[in-house]
Amino acid sequence: MFLRLDLQYFAQEKTERATPKKQRESRQKGQVAKSTDVNTSFIILFVFIFFWLAGRLIVDQLIHITQFTFTDYLLIDLTEENLHHIMLTFAWQATLAVSPIMGVAALGGLVSNYIQVGVLFAPEAVKVKLEKVDPIKGFKRIFSIRALVEFVKSMLKIFLVSLVTGAVMWFFMDDLLHIGLYSVYDSASLVGNLIIIMGLAVGFLLIFLAILDYMYQKYDHEKNIKMSKQDVKDEYKKMEGDPLIKSKIKEKQRQMAMSRMMQDVPKADVVITNPTHYAIALKYDNDKMDAPVVIAKGVDYIALKIKNTAKSHNIITVENRPLARALYKNAEIGQEVPEDLFKAVAEVLAYVYRIQKKI
Repeated sequence: MFLRLDLQYFAQEKTERATPKKQRESRQKGQVAKSTDVNTSFIILFVFIFFWLAGRLIVDQLIHITQFTFTDYLLIDLTEENLHHIMLTFAWQATLAVSPIMGVAALGGLVSNYIQVGVLFAPEAVKVKLEKVDPIKGFKRIFSIRALVEFVKSMLKIFLVSLVTGAVMWFFMDDLLHIGLYSVYDSASLVGNLIIIMGLAVGFLLIFLAILDYMYQKYDHEKNIKMSKQDVKDEYKKMEGDPLIKSKIKEKQRQMAMSRMMQDVPKADVVITNPTHYAIALKYDNDKMDAPVVIAKGVDYIALKIKNTAKSHNIITVENRPLARALYKNAEIGQEVPEDLFKAVAEVLAYVYRIQKKI
């Protein structure tokens, strides 16, 4: 019994790590490894550290609001003008009390985002897309493996946060049982300190969980942007060009270069040969050149074309195997003859000039 397999399925399986170009394109679309838990943990930690360091200032501000409320505003006439003044005063005092907290929370959000993704401006991520409101796709997102993982993470966080806060309260249980014996100020201080300690403990716990979540988000992101072997090949073709087209272009360039080289052969003074495998065409102008210049060279078929062209234009051909090999190896087209070959080339040119005078 034989089974037929579609090999294209295996070719399209996304098994390859995303290329740098694919990673840049994903980043430009706003598709980056990012954990919302990092944002939450940083904001909580920043806010409670601020409470720990400057909470007294906020408490004093709130006490001040309470004091002038009971001393100044209880006996004031409730006219429209007085009520407007009271509301503006309360709004201003509330702004002074809350704005530092909001500023610290915003700073925590900015720091957490910068640590995860750096500086990123991706307008495409906020574009309205109809597929985002597709109920079928929304249903699939709700009942997916990712949704299940998020649910497990949420339950784990709730359990651990409850465990940490319960442990803090258990540690201060004696003080809490005797809170009725304390003064109002001492009771408020105890409750405030207890809240700050619980907030800091929860913040550090969430930082630890956020690190684990970020590692998972990074793994999931890299998995989602993986590419198939065909995707990698297609991208390479787009970046570097189709290899077949590039080979044709190079072949065309070689043909054009050879054509230009063959056009220069009739200008040569001499062609030095191997005699069958190598051919090098030299030109020398005493008024314009310091040394003879190689204007064409080739082996086998190209050498044969150079010799035939030279013959058809009555250019003298000289057989010198060592010199032909040395010139082919050490001098490129358009370059002067190497200094160590000057003497041998000069002897060949002298021989050519003597023959031309006899002719």
